[in-house]
Amino acid sequence: MAIKILNLYCGIGGNRKLWGDEHEVTAVEISPEIAAIYQAFFPMDKMIIGDAHAYLLEHWKEFDFIWSSPVCKSHSKTIFWNHVKKIYPDLSLYEEIIFLKHFCYGKWVVENVRPYYTPLIAPQIVDRHVFWANFNIPPIYIGEVVSNDKGNGIKVKMQKRGMEISNWKGFQGDKRQLLNNCVYPELGLHVFNSAFKIKQEVLV
Repeated sequence: MAIKILNLYCGIGGNRKLWGDEHEVTAVEISPEIAAIYQAFFPMDKMIIGDAHAYLLEHWKEFDFIWSSPVCKSHSKTIFWNHVKKIYPDLSLYEEIIFLKHFCYGKWVVENVRPYYTPLIAPQIVDRHVFWANFNIPPIYIGEVVSNDKGNGIKVKMQKRGMEISNWKGFQGDKRQLLNNCVYPELGLHVFNSAFKIKQEVLV
């Protein structure tokens, strides 16, 4: 049976890559250029170009599974770098967690980077990410997929994610950062399978 999925702040779809095409996926992305890359990878998905935070509030009842990856910049440890402008943490992250926790009866997960502060709501920690969810996400070892990714060039980053964007001319921004923002497909599948109690195999 097809699962109705809402993929918020979808980026180019690293988290969604291994979910298959048998489900009904609605993706929300505020950048038309990034949305175009996602749509090229996943032409069967319904694409909404707009504010994911606002879309969630209006449409959360319509889905069996909600994945939200709010923008992580204001929570990241890189905020301590001397050359990075200091900004307030965007607390809309916690608005979504609290809202989903109290009103969403389907499966849901909110993903972000490990923050530079102690999270205001205790998350599950898996790999380099923090997750808030209404289901358990077991530990997973992705091994060589993620090793030394931070220093790798765009070619290696694309290979590790299986997402070719080097020749995409509709996006003039930082493609390296676009790939850095992707959840690894293997991790995205692990979380998805955890939500629906499908047997896991540890990736080695």
